Amino acid sequence: MIKAPADICPLCEGTGWKTVSGGSRSDRSMTERRVTRCDCQLRARAQSLLTAARIPRRYEHCELANYDTDFPGAHPSLASARLLASKFVQEYDPRDGTGLLITGEIGTGKTHLAVGVVKELVLGRGIECLFYDYRELLKEIQNSYNASAQTTELDVLRPVFETDILVLDELGAVKPTEWVADTVSLILNSRYNESRATIITTNLPNLGPGKYRNGLHSRSREAAEQTQQDKTLGDRIGEAMRSRLHEMCRIVEVKGGDFRQGARKARFA
Repeated sequence: MIKAPADICPLCEGTGWKTVSGGSRSDRSMTERRVTRCDCQLRARAQSLLTAARIPRRYEHCELANYDTDFPGAHPSLASARLLASKFVQEYDPRDGTGLLITGEIGTGKTHLAVGVVKELVLGRGIECLFYDYRELLKEIQNSYNASAQTTELDVLRPVFETDILVLDELGAVKPTEWVADTVSLILNSRYNESRATIITTNLPNLGPGKYRNGLHSRSREAAEQTQQDKTLGDRIGEAMRSRLHEMCRIVEVKGGDFRQGARKARFA
């Protein structure tokens, strides 16, 4: 396809390479010149990586810069969480493998933070990232078992294993079964062993199995157990895997009410 003149980069004239000046060559007293990838190619690659990251349309606007921490009644943990997310971007080292475990109630912006980190790493540093809703990932894996499916389990899992940064959104949103537990362990252990960073969000309290939440101690044992069944991260993924997450990730706790509901109320007030 022939590019129109308006589409041709004036810096590289469509070649994808630009000439840059280096230091003076001592033997000829002249400036050495070399070529490097043009900025237009770097931008194109970053945009391609962003598309491949699978960020849902609902969250395409999310950035760390527009994560709101300064509205009436905002909990101080929001500003702290954004600071920790920004620090993660600044200090990210592909050789380290340390990720983030972002916990908090529904509507506190956990996914916003995760997507903001992804966008800065992709667009700013060209880091390969992949976003998956926990439930959708499990469904894709299950669908691959269908005899008529065009993909295999390995086709689904290979990018999950190999991407530099994996975002696993709403971990624990599916009730545990033996298959779910084995699948989650396979994913997280594989990434842990390869020192690949994982960013996890969860609405569940970061507590072990059977741990009571605040306020439940005054209820009857039976009522508390019924209310708390499968309601902590440890209940949903097991204490061994929760412990592994504490090795893999820095903990970011976001507190406060559902500010999405607050924003809707303000909009229609």
